[in-house]
Amino acid sequence: MSAAKLFTPFRVDGLELANRIVIAPMCQYSAVEGQMTDWHVVHLGQLAQSGAALLTIEATAVLPEGRISYGDVGLYSDDTEAAMDRVLDSVRRWSDMPIALQLAHAGRKASTEVPWKGGGQIPADHDHGWPTVSASNIPFGDKDAAPAALDRDGLKRVRQAFVDSAKRAVRLGLDAVQLHGAHGYLLHQFLSPLSNRRDDDYGGSLENRMRFPLEVFEAVRAAFPAGRPVTMRVSGSDWVEGGWTIDDTVAFAQALETRGCSAIHVSSGGLSARQQIPAGPSYQIPLARAVKQAVKMPVVGVGLITEFEQAEAIIGAGDADLVALARAMLYDPRWPWHAAAHFGAQVTAPNQYLRSQPRQHKDLFAAPRDR
Repeated sequence: MSAAKLFTPFRVDGLELANRIVIAPMCQYSAVEGQMTDWHVVHLGQLAQSGAALLTIEATAVLPEGRISYGDVGLYSDDTEAAMDRVLDSVRRWSDMPIALQLAHAGRKASTEVPWKGGGQIPADHDHGWPTVSASNIPFGDKDAAPAALDRDGLKRVRQAFVDSAKRAVRLGLDAVQLHGAHGYLLHQFLSPLSNRRDDDYGGSLENRMRFPLEVFEAVRAAFPAGRPVTMRVSGSDWVEGGWTIDDTVAFAQALETRGCSAIHVSSGGLSARQQIPAGPSYQIPLARAVKQAVKMPVVGVGLITEFEQAEAIIGAGDADLVALARAMLYDPRWPWHAAAHFGAQVTAPNQYLRSQPRQHKDLFAAPRDR
C-alpha cells in the first residue's frame, strides 16, 4: 500500500473523501440565461471520472445581477435549478464522486464579457449588461461604472438570495456548498478596506467589515442540512498595501469557525487592479499555513499546484489538509490517476476504462461499484 498522505481518506463534517485532492470551482462562461448547458455535462462529466475526492461546481450566482458575465451559471430560479438538475442527473449516472457547489455574487465585478472576448465590463445599457452593486460605490477599474452601494434592503435581499440558492442546492442533493468570499467578488468587497468605505455597521473596523459575510454564512449554514459541509473560500491577501491581509484572514477564519464553518479554502487576490501577486508554484500555500495554524477546521490549499510531489509535500508538511486543483485538472483531467500511479496508490475508475490500466501499475484501479 502507498504511504502517500495525498491518498489517505479525510472527513469534512459528515462527508467522507477518498483522498486529499479536490477539484476547485472553475467558471466556464457557457450557461444561457443562468442555465447549465450540454457543455457542463461534458466538462463536469469528465472531471467526475478523474479519481479526485470532490468535484466543486463553478461559481454559481444567487441572483441574475450577481453573475460575473452573461455566460455564468445561476441557481436563482426554477429554470436554472431544472437545468442544473439535468446535468447532475447525467453526471451522477456514471460517477459517485461527491459534488459541491460554490455560491457567489460578483458585486462590482459583474456584467462583464466572457474572457475569450476580452472580459471587460459591459455597460448597463448594452446587450448582456446590467447595473452592479457593491459594499460602496467604488468601481473595480478606472473604466468601469461605479456600483450602487447596497442599502439595508439590498443587504437583506442578497442575504436571502444566498439562502434561497442553498435551499435549491438541498433539493438537488448536493453534498456541500461553498460561499465565495474571495477573488474580489461581493463578500470579499465587504471584507477589504479598499472596496468597503461604508460608515454604518457594515464598514470601518474589521469587525464591521466582516459582519455581512458572516451574516450570509450563518444564514446559509442554518438553511443547509446539519452534517453536510458549508465552507468558505477566501483571499488570504489583496496583495495591495492597505488592503486585506493574512492577519485579517486569520481573524475571519476564526470567526467562521465559531459559527460552524466546515472548512476554509485559502486563495488570494482579485480585489484590486493594483495587486502585485508573487505568482509561482505553491505561492499561496504560506497563506493556507498561517490559517491552519490558527484554526482547527480543515484548510484547503490552492494555487499553481501541478506536480505530484509538490502536492504530497503540502499535505505531508501539514500546510493544508486538502489540495485544490483547477487549471491543472483542465490540462490533465486524469491528474489524480497519474499521481496515484506515481505513489503506488489507488483510485476509482469507471468499468469502461479499466482496461486502460498500464501493466506496470496493475493495482492502480480500485474495484469499481456495479453500474
